[in-house]
Amino acid sequence: MKSSSLYKQHDFTLGNGKKATAKDPSTAEKIKSAAKKLFTKKGYAAIRTRDIAEEAGINLALLNYYFRSKKKLFELVMKENIHLFLGAMIENINNTPRTFDEQLDFIVDHYIDLLLQNPDLPFFVLNLLQSGKLPAEDKDDPLFRNIQQLRNSFLKNIQQAMEKGKVKNIHPLHVIANMMGLIIFPFIARSLLMARSGHISRKEFEELMIERKQLIPEWIRSIMRTP
Repeated sequence: MKSSSLYKQHDFTLGNGKKATAKDPSTAEKIKSAAKKLFTKKGYAAIRTRDIAEEAGINLALLNYYFRSKKKLFELVMKENIHLFLGAMIENINNTPRTFDEQLDFIVDHYIDLLLQNPDLPFFVLNLLQSGKLPAEDKDDPLFRNIQQLRNSFLKNIQQAMEKGKVKNIHPLHVIANMMGLIIFPFIARSLLMARSGHISRKEFEELMIERKQLIPEWIRSIMRTP
């Protein structure tokens, strides 16, 4: 069958012997899922398109037909993960004004829920940072504009709380660094914690992370409390 675009109807053979077309969303998701798993585990440089095809259970021709190159596939997975990591939270904060305490509670609660559902996201972002492939801020990209709004909103709330004497007068980035470290590090160290800390189960780990939803804001407020 003749065709003229990337999304033309054309049959390819999958690894399981079945046929699929370039318009099959389930195959595209299968490829992206395999790419995310491998990029997260080994980083960009160590992965070949053939590795991704094998992980997805398809042939290399079909992967190339869907995404053309490893670079394009990586960029797509990267953007989807960054949107997942930040998008819903930014939208909620932009639409719902909050005090510093309310915003702190919301951010901690949202991030822990997100990481419980996607525990490999921190590794993906770390791989981006290590490979130098984290995209530069683009003023024309709505995602980056929203990130800037979120950052400004939280910093403004911290500054207002300081001006009112409700918290110590410290650099706001200390607050953000402490908060993000307390949220993210247990997920980065998850394998070590589960293997070495009394061999806790996945369920026990998740229960501890849920408990941190209340503990982290308490710890941050305790650090920032004025004498």
